[in-house]
Amino acid sequence: MTGDDAAPTRLNRRLAILLAMAMFVLVVDTSIMNVSISAVVRDLDTTASGVQGAIALEALVSAAFILIGGKVGDLIGRKRAYAFGLIGYAIGAIAMTLAQGLTAIIVFWALIGGIGASLLLPAMQSLIHGNFAGDHQKRVYALVGAAAAIAAAVGPLLGGVITTFLSWRVGFLLEAVIIAIVLIGLPLVRDVPYTGDRSIDLVGAALSVIGMGGVVLGILVWQEGGGYVGLIIGLGVVALGGLAMWLRRRHRAGKPVLLDPDLFRSKLFRTGVSGQLLQQIALGGTMIVLPLYLQMVLEYNALLAGLSIAPLSLSMFAVAIVAGRRAKGRPANLILLGFVLAAAGLVILEPIIPIATSGWFLTVPLVIAGSGLGLLVSQLNNYTLSPISDERVSEAAGVNSAAGSFGLSFGLAFAGAIMLAMLSASFTSLSAQSEVLTAEEQQRVAAVLEEDAQLVSNTALTELLDDASPAVAEEIVRINTQARPLALQIALLVPILSAGIGIVNGLRMRRLPDPRASEGAEGMLLG
Repeated sequence: MTGDDAAPTRLNRRLAILLAMAMFVLVVDTSIMNVSISAVVRDLDTTASGVQGAIALEALVSAAFILIGGKVGDLIGRKRAYAFGLIGYAIGAIAMTLAQGLTAIIVFWALIGGIGASLLLPAMQSLIHGNFAGDHQKRVYALVGAAAAIAAAVGPLLGGVITTFLSWRVGFLLEAVIIAIVLIGLPLVRDVPYTGDRSIDLVGAALSVIGMGGVVLGILVWQEGGGYVGLIIGLGVVALGGLAMWLRRRHRAGKPVLLDPDLFRSKLFRTGVSGQLLQQIALGGTMIVLPLYLQMVLEYNALLAGLSIAPLSLSMFAVAIVAGRRAKGRPANLILLGFVLAAAGLVILEPIIPIATSGWFLTVPLVIAGSGLGLLVSQLNNYTLSPISDERVSEAAGVNSAAGSFGLSFGLAFAGAIMLAMLSASFTSLSAQSEVLTAEEQQRVAAVLEEDAQLVSNTALTELLDDASPAVAEEIVRINTQARPLALQIALLVPILSAGIGIVNGLRMRRLPDPRASEGAEGMLLG
């Protein structure tokens, strides 16, 4: 950068606030969707699994394109990529306010909005670096990171209040308004030119999208009862393996690569990225199972669901803030403790699910799990990025971000798919054991579930059974009451298993030396 292009010495507070607003919208968006599932299902006459699939798809698209999004910003300009990312997110938010069916949500919110996020995050990282310097830069990173943390903490409550007293559409309309304000402030942003190699690794980019996309998309297809599931997942796995081989070969030949495979030579980086992936699988699985349980089993509205989930998000926020500032001891020990607490809280939930009559039953285990996740949030990013040299830390942050987004989408998709598969299996099994249902009615139940298993509340199920005899309707409602908690308990094993693997990964971290912080890693709060 020349002297003329040097970052201004005065802190541009307006720009800092606008960047924080953009990050707030980015994080709160999914929270609103999670606590509004039942309202969206009712208003659009769609299914819980369809909405859950859209949530997972949005996270997947963001993960699959985030590495490419960083390169796009290098080529077209970071400011332009930032603007396009905001516009993509605005399109998704506006589509949600006008949507009349699930297709619009998938196309505009999940696909276009997800691509917008993949452009926005890397561009924001570069623009903060280029528009602020020294202590100002650290303050802006802290402000943007705080906006993300606050959004994660209050998102369920905010979404619940808006959905219950107004409409979920109003929540997304407010998102669009905030993005419009941020776009109006675009002239305040000074572009940060890219001076590196402008070559594109098209094959690597394609393999990364096919790899991550194939794995999660295959799970979503399985959830919706589609075919070729094994082929789609297999294609994704093969593409991921091919990506690793391609990157190593291109790197040895001295050609441009999507990401530098030498990053993974560091054991600290490998274990840190693995921890980020596992943390997000645990979070994603938990954040899809709990809203569905609260809204479809306890029949809570969005506000009550948000209040019931609040102990998880608020304890996660509080512990992350406190531990980030005051925690002492080895980071590896804190990360290990985080996974232990997350696993313990989720395990305690298992026996509570079938007997809980209100969200209060979930409070203590959610505080325990949230405290564990908060410890992980406070430590994992710095642990992962600290051993990376300053000139490579931005690329490493992109990989870290992609791993987190992929883990979130995988947790959302896999936990949801397992839940519906077990619902179908247990419903069919209980129907076969019924002494009330005739053999023909049992076969009809099995056929319907094989075609399209859905998690529905007893109230909604009773309305669907208006034409059935009272005895048959009562029996099917009884079976539904028994089958749903079992399906949810088994789905909760996805985040529990992820946290368990995280414990093993944390034990590996303890055998490694503590990372030494690099200056470039201090600001990577967006990773």
